Amino acid sequence: MRMLPTFDPRDTEAGLRILEDITSNAGHIQEQVLEEILTKNASTDYLKGFLDGHSDKGLFKNKVPVVDYEDIKIYIDRIALDGEPSRILTNESITELLKSSGTSGGKQKWIPKTAEEGERRAYFSCLLATVQNRYLQGLNDGKVLLFVLINPDIHTPGGLVLRTTSESEIKNRKDRYPQFILCEDTDQSLYSQLLCGLVQRDAIASVGTYFASGLLRVIKFFEEHWQEMSSNIRTGQMSDWITDPNCKRAVSLILNKQMPELADSIDIVCHEKSWEGIIKKIWPRTKYVLAIITGSMAQYIPALEFYTGGLPVVSPVYGSSEAFFGINMKPLCSPYDVSYTFIPNMAYYEFLPIDNHQDPNCTNRKDAHLKDHIVDLANVKIGQHYELLVTTFTGLYRYRMGDILLVTGFHNSTPQFKFIQRTNVVLSIHTDKTTEQDLQKAVAIAMQILEPLGFFLLDYSSYADTSSIPGHYVLFWELQLRSNDDIPELDQVKMEKCCSLVEQSLDQKYKMLRNQSISTIGPLEIRVVKQGTFNVLMDFYVSQGTSLNQYKTPKNIKSEKAIEILDSRVVGKFYSREVPNQDS
Repeated sequence: MRMLPTFDPRDTEAGLRILEDITSNAGHIQEQVLEEILTKNASTDYLKGFLDGHSDKGLFKNKVPVVDYEDIKIYIDRIALDGEPSRILTNESITELLKSSGTSGGKQKWIPKTAEEGERRAYFSCLLATVQNRYLQGLNDGKVLLFVLINPDIHTPGGLVLRTTSESEIKNRKDRYPQFILCEDTDQSLYSQLLCGLVQRDAIASVGTYFASGLLRVIKFFEEHWQEMSSNIRTGQMSDWITDPNCKRAVSLILNKQMPELADSIDIVCHEKSWEGIIKKIWPRTKYVLAIITGSMAQYIPALEFYTGGLPVVSPVYGSSEAFFGINMKPLCSPYDVSYTFIPNMAYYEFLPIDNHQDPNCTNRKDAHLKDHIVDLANVKIGQHYELLVTTFTGLYRYRMGDILLVTGFHNSTPQFKFIQRTNVVLSIHTDKTTEQDLQKAVAIAMQILEPLGFFLLDYSSYADTSSIPGHYVLFWELQLRSNDDIPELDQVKMEKCCSLVEQSLDQKYKMLRNQSISTIGPLEIRVVKQGTFNVLMDFYVSQGTSLNQYKTPKNIKSEKAIEILDSRVVGKFYSREVPNQDS
């Protein structure tokens, strides 16, 4: 592995010098990265089929095709299921497989990881720490309460361990994490983490999870269990149902005496009518909240703003199972303005231009001429949308991430990107295709009807109901009042207006199909569900093997069981009463 610059992440000045150097030479470093990948892996079965053993960069760009996961799955399966050697894809030894969540794109992916890739990601983490030390003042003056949950290891028939990215980090560096994080019982682990966080409430400087949706789950779990936790603190004894030895051992080191005054202070906060600002009230020294809030997570920003009490919400990184890509160099920016500066020595990046008004799903994913349009990292243009392609040391070559990015600027010579969306269609009936980004915008516009009444949208999902003719789109909404009151009976007229606003905010193709004399698409429907419904949905997907750390609410529900869960908790159904205007 080409030597990466080493430094102590606590040495902020040294780290910043390295960041300035690599971002000032992005184009050159990218060419070095590609050369190193090809030199290492030209003899692999995969690349030999296109390059005949050569490592020429021009030949790579001319001969190696653009692929998606389905194209390379056969090679990964040969390694994971049949036990064939790693050199099918990479001459680095594959040590484990990283699994994607499977909830955003619909299918779980298995991505190779090597020991050297672990070193790259550790280096990336040091760079991230440098940025945080520079801009997040006081972060090191207390403790970070980062909620992390893990699942049991799974081994493939070929003998490789299968984990999420976060589980890989934790289990490969167990010495850095409290014992209760290693507990594989979700409820016991989360209860223990919250309990320890409460006991040490005056020492907490920041609170976070991997994704914004996870933090909302933590808050709801706390809402359900805070009285029991307060009782534990008052008596100095942990609840009997916490039986995991890791949890009991770790908590006993912190909860080792009666603390009635602390319990009283928690009771006072939690008994308030509204939980607005609950994070700041429970952990008064907290300066920042850490969570990924870009892409599909952006829908949770209003809810986070409600619960955090005005604390800055920091979205630190853009990464995935495939690779770590970018760092937010302005971590205190508005959550709606987050962009990531790509780190040029993590992988080799290419970009497929997408017209700013084009549906990315219309791009022919098997088009042999895609290569003719690709640009490299140094040649992207501000204001242009691109689909990201990545070539890694671990065996992915010109791999379509499925992510749409917008170039917002440059840090030195390195582009900064705003994550826009995945290229998955959320809803589809007949010839209409509605993307996640379009749906999210439409829902946000419709919610403007309810926000003055004290509501915010806690979560939502959708599916295309084709059980009747014509089929129509169904949205499931879980609403939350700013006070802790139960949701009142919803105003029929206002909810129907919400339905109409969603439709009016969708594209012209949808409006045309709704306006035809023989409608191809029926009136849009919103089904409001009971509070806690999306936690139940999350539990269902976690029971199916999804990691809670990486869980993203699927915006297009395809599982019949998941639809049954949502339908069983519906408290109101509303339909659009207006045909959308095609002129707007």
